[in-house]
Amino acid sequence: MTTRLQIYNNALMLAGETRLASLTEDRKPRRLLDQVWDGNGVRYCLEQGQWQFAMRTQRIDYDPSTEPDFGYRRAFNKPTDWVLTSAFCADEFFRSPITQYADELDFWYSDVDEVYVKFVSDDEDYGSDLSIWPQTFSDYVDAYFASRVIYDLTSDKGRIEFLMGPSGKVDGGELGRRLKIAKNRAGMTQPTRFPVQGGWTSARMGGGGRGDRGNPGSLTG
Repeated sequence: MTTRLQIYNNALMLAGETRLASLTEDRKPRRLLDQVWDGNGVRYCLEQGQWQFAMRTQRIDYDPSTEPDFGYRRAFNKPTDWVLTSAFCADEFFRSPITQYADELDFWYSDVDEVYVKFVSDDEDYGSDLSIWPQTFSDYVDAYFASRVIYDLTSDKGRIEFLMGPSGKVDGGELGRRLKIAKNRAGMTQPTRFPVQGGWTSARMGGGGRGDRGNPGSLTG
């Protein structure tokens, strides 16, 4: 199970710094990592992918106290733990996506009275519950925290390039590699999806209203 102290120590190992004995140890590395933690470091990592372990679904009714001045008629408050939208639909099974809507600050806007939303959450029972993090996501968080403090802790160019890549970009080096692995792993946990059937195929499978699955003696079915 991942803990905050583990994140700190794994980050310090990547930065070439001595481990912490506790989260109260009075050292510069701990104070720097506290700044990353308190500066929504975990939330930033949650924003980087459609993490299944942090996914939450809710039915949301429109807010009658908020009346848009123009455009869409209904306003929907975003949940306080919302991080990233995954699906915005008209039905509870998420089979009917709503494509006509606007996403602005703390609201979604549309013309329906209720919506079903699937989103990455930083609630303490979802994305902020370190005990449910997959190992690949934990590894990415370790590297992200290290990337935020490494320049203050070492002048070792080789170590910095290993973590950040020669260009120092977030998609380079060990940090970028770990993010790609975590995203690939998250994609593998998604349920199997099938393309929407066309009308002819649906009819042949009994979904077109006839229920006879076609006529084997006729080319027209």
